[in-house]
Amino acid sequence: MEVRKAPVPARPSLTSLRRAAAGCRACDLYRNATQTVFGAGSRGARMMLVGEQPGDREDVEGEPFVGPAGRLLDRALAGAGIERDAVYVTNAVKHFKWEPRGKRRIHKKPDLGELMACRPWLEAEIGVVRPEVVVAMGATAARSLLGPAVRVTRDRGHPLDSDLAPVALVTVHPSSILRAPDEASRHREYTAFVADLRAAAAAA
Repeated sequence: MEVRKAPVPARPSLTSLRRAAAGCRACDLYRNATQTVFGAGSRGARMMLVGEQPGDREDVEGEPFVGPAGRLLDRALAGAGIERDAVYVTNAVKHFKWEPRGKRRIHKKPDLGELMACRPWLEAEIGVVRPEVVVAMGATAARSLLGPAVRVTRDRGHPLDSDLAPVALVTVHPSSILRAPDEASRHREYTAFVADLRAAAAAA
């Protein structure tokens, strides 16, 4: 896949980034997506949470983490004593990648080229917000932010080296908790996720 240059403004603000990203054609994901789903939150947020990509609801509404995984994230943030408005949330990839399954649009994992195409947007968001701590949620976000050597199950809970922010951490993506096979597993994974968010807040 050809990776074209993302049209990142030379002196970006969150407003100018969002406006420019709306017309991004750096990879082909825009062709089947409803719209670009840019990050949300305030400049100066001390914590940035980075997921993989928008889901079906996010693609329709144009905002990150408003679907089932977003509702779980909201609950986990509250459980960790973190206000959602105090956090900047975004994704490693800004367009919904999907495949049809009947009448449903099913998430499909972004490939390396798509991560590379969107990486300038993520770097620009971090550069404008300047968070104290960046949290990669899930393996795709961890790979985009921190490289292929990072493993979520091995490295979660430990500060990792990164030039992007003073503190970088990894944890699971909230959608993985929703996919847990039973209630006991979901409760265990949710509790660990809240603990990771609480540790990130303490580092911010």
